Amino acid sequence: MRIATWNVNSIKQRLDHLVTFVKSAEPDVVCLQELKCIDEAFPRSDIEALGYNVATHGQKAYNGVAILSKSPLEDVRQGLPGDETDEQARYLEGVISTSDGAVRVASIYLPNGNPLGTPKFDYKLAWMDRLHSHARKLLALEEPLVLCGDYNVIPEPKDAADPSAWRNDALFQPKSRAKFRELLNLGFSDALRACNDQPGLYSFWDYQAGSYQRNNGIRIDHLLLSPQAQDKLRTSSIRKEVRGWDKPSDHVPVMVDLDID
Repeated sequence: MRIATWNVNSIKQRLDHLVTFVKSAEPDVVCLQELKCIDEAFPRSDIEALGYNVATHGQKAYNGVAILSKSPLEDVRQGLPGDETDEQARYLEGVISTSDGAVRVASIYLPNGNPLGTPKFDYKLAWMDRLHSHARKLLALEEPLVLCGDYNVIPEPKDAADPSAWRNDALFQPKSRAKFRELLNLGFSDALRACNDQPGLYSFWDYQAGSYQRNNGIRIDHLLLSPQAQDKLRTSSIRKEVRGWDKPSDHVPVMVDLDID
């Protein structure tokens, strides 16, 4: 089973890129973030024509997450539990049945949190606490679980070409990074780092100042694996070349291959 995660930064603007990507990479599951459209405006028929089932949790002009799956999606959950007043569309979860059993997948668009010292950063930390609580409950199910998405967290200095440039950014704050580690310490593994511990591996490059051309990037898009999914891990990779396409998203797809039929 090949699972990809990608912040497309507007599904309307990046639909052609998505079609090109899925035709070339042939993922079984694609988790999308930052759709920037309501559910009714999602190009469902275009995606279904590629052989995917579609689940979305959209929001007008902002946020929005989706899961595309070649197999039917069951037990779909829209929204992260823990705060019924939170109307931001940032979490979507579903179960995919396979011949080996079931795989639970979530598409996550974690809050950015900038600027520091504002309610936006407090919301980011509180959202991470809610994710931690929900993830703990999901782990108790003892099934393959993959939490995919744009976490808006740079886990380690080696995950940024220039760590000092992010010192005052919410993505690289000690509190943000500590909460990401707390999530890992529940028993999750970072799929990419389980396969490759080298520096220079990034999933986001700013649009300004030739960041992509100079590889001045950061790694903020992650696939976290439960122990049952980690046991099935084959490979993980970043599709860096997608950032070089015409009018690209500032993020690129990150993929994992699991030994699941």
